[in-house]
Amino acid sequence: MTNFYTEAYAEPTKEMREAGTYAPVGNSLIGDDPSTKALLERAADFLGKEAALFMSSGTMCNEVAVRAHTRPGQEVICEKSCHIINFECGGPAAISGAMIHSIEGDRGMFTADQLSEAIRSGNPYLPQTGLVTVEQTANMAGGAIWPLEQLRKVANTAKQANIPTHMDGARLINAVVASGHPASEMTKGYDSVYMDFCKALNCPVGAVLAGSKEFIQEAWRIRQMIGGGIRRTGMLAAMANYALDHHVDRINEDHQLAQYIGERVGNIKGVASVEPVETNIVIIDFDPAGPAAPEIVAKLKENNVLVGAFGKYRIRVVTFMGRTLKDGEILCSELDKVLNG
Repeated sequence: MTNFYTEAYAEPTKEMREAGTYAPVGNSLIGDDPSTKALLERAADFLGKEAALFMSSGTMCNEVAVRAHTRPGQEVICEKSCHIINFECGGPAAISGAMIHSIEGDRGMFTADQLSEAIRSGNPYLPQTGLVTVEQTANMAGGAIWPLEQLRKVANTAKQANIPTHMDGARLINAVVASGHPASEMTKGYDSVYMDFCKALNCPVGAVLAGSKEFIQEAWRIRQMIGGGIRRTGMLAAMANYALDHHVDRINEDHQLAQYIGERVGNIKGVASVEPVETNIVIIDFDPAGPAAPEIVAKLKENNVLVGAFGKYRIRVVTFMGRTLKDGEILCSELDKVLNG
């Protein structure tokens, strides 16, 4: 199967598996797992924060952050295409009692002026704005990278209104590699940020949430409350440390392959448009006069090519470790056959 559905299909390398298998472990819930402790110290420094906390998934990091920052009845400001709104099963409402206030941005990003308009005034009849979130990179905008200046202006606007900020950094490492800006520069002004290890870094499980020591103490409590405490995380943490040592430099290969696919499919008859490719995601929109995305996805799967439908006439292609130029050529060729026979 030529698989471009999501990074979750990437196979951990033999060396990564060995790093996890033989890692020293302890009880991470009381802070004496050496492998986890090493990862958290490293991740906090990498993200420019005081402390960090290991969790099983990025979605858990987002939801714990929302719960830690907000009170029931408050609003969370997000861009309308973001993961928190569309792919977390209504978690803010179910877990935190929080409402969502969505902003229609440009390629998954909103401006400081848009944020100023969205922040609720002191009118007691209105819900309070409890949290502002950004997503780096913007998944459904084709992995678009928030510019540093725009991130800072959004964070400053929230700070002036005394509203906390959170960065969904599922693919933050892609933005770091593509832009050359350190993660700690991108996260300046954000009270919390999470970083995923099971996407571009190819780990089987794991993410870290980072922030102030006080914030992480509260996040630890919430993680425990929702059943997210894992005692011997050392094996998973060791894999993440291995990934930081060995899998960062190769991420540009994913970006180059995504750019190749974007250029190729943009010239296929029946493709209406392709979002600009900045990192490892290709968003393809089809001519409504032709077949719908679910039909295209089903036909591709029959020919051993796996991608995802994300709208009636939209599919997403994700490049990740193990995908090759030959895989990209197969995808483009089979898509042309589906659309044009």
